[in-house]
Amino acid sequence: MRTAVTPQRRRVALFAAFFVTGSSMATWVSRTPAIRDAISASTAEMGLVIAGLSAGSVLGISVAGMLVARRGARLVVLCGMVAIVAGVMVVALGTAADQGWLVATGLAFFGYGMGSGEIGLNVEGVDVEQALKRTVVPSLHGCYSLGIAVGGLGGLAASTAGVSVVAHLAAVAVAAAAVSTWLVANLAPAVGQEAATSGSHGRASLGGSITGFLSVWTERRTLAICVIVLGMALAEGSANDWLPLIMVDGFALSAATASLVYALFGVSMAIGRFGGGYFLDRFGRAQVMVASAALAVLGIGTVAFAPTPALGAAGVFLWGVGASLGFPVALSAAGDEPVGAARRVSAVATAGYTAFLVGPPVLGFVGEHVGLRSAIVVVLVAVAISALFSRAVSKPTALSRQQSSV
Repeated sequence: MRTAVTPQRRRVALFAAFFVTGSSMATWVSRTPAIRDAISASTAEMGLVIAGLSAGSVLGISVAGMLVARRGARLVVLCGMVAIVAGVMVVALGTAADQGWLVATGLAFFGYGMGSGEIGLNVEGVDVEQALKRTVVPSLHGCYSLGIAVGGLGGLAASTAGVSVVAHLAAVAVAAAAVSTWLVANLAPAVGQEAATSGSHGRASLGGSITGFLSVWTERRTLAICVIVLGMALAEGSANDWLPLIMVDGFALSAATASLVYALFGVSMAIGRFGGGYFLDRFGRAQVMVASAALAVLGIGTVAFAPTPALGAAGVFLWGVGASLGFPVALSAAGDEPVGAARRVSAVATAGYTAFLVGPPVLGFVGEHVGLRSAIVVVLVAVAISALFSRAVSKPTALSRQQSSV
């Protein structure tokens, strides 16, 4: 079923959705030093609190693929935006109440909204990309990174002005709710919806959906893309989770300056994603993925071993540019085939959010013993491994389709 909403208008709505998600995420991340102090959490305990975000994300993406296939992407996006707004408010309440478990609960809501919304938004994005016949998905994720930058600067301003965490998060939640109301109304309702397998009463068979979801894990190309996104999502997620604390604890910077460096990471991600479309169209996904991984490795290594904060900040910029295209290119590749696109995007996103789930506590526990700067060497190795599978993101040919199943 087609809708009257034009691809151009849908693209603007998707821009807004990614921007709101990014700015909301950056609001939380930029205030993590203050939130950590408010709930009196150690580095290891903070890792467990942050794991709430990834746990919610994994739950969201585990159901979103089937929900998109059954009900369409717009409904999934709507529910996701509601969960993000609610999550931000609960984090604010947890901070005010000095309760780490409540902060983790809010992050779980937030993560569910991000994880499920990620599927719906990217299925919409791939559909818009195909309608416009040009690369679109990286620029959508660029709006997420732009939101990260703006949210990081907002965190800097709030910290400098002495605005409380509760007031800051509440204001962001209200703004996110207002924008979400508009953007959801400008998405197509049936994108990603697939024909149902009817039962005796004509209802869609849930079992068939589960079988279809599981079947994508037997496809060699999908599995290879999952390996790529494991490393690249870990590179992006570790910065989102830990970068302000790395700059505070590892380089002895103030919380406000650390927020500025985090905003730099968002800017570098935005540059890579907004500019990436040109290079992807000219050189192809595989070559760009290799170059991106190399830049990320160089940047992460610089942050880990830099002797000065200025050099560390330069490493943050390279880290952001290198990590910028990994997740969106992998998701775009997963959606190449219209039939089963939601399930493949869900599978790849699941791999990415698995990295988000495992990453925070692992880096937290390792960082407790060797320091956060040394701990990110784990991320460097994961990114290097992901580069070995870069050919999987190339657009499939007729022959590769025949050979794609295990």
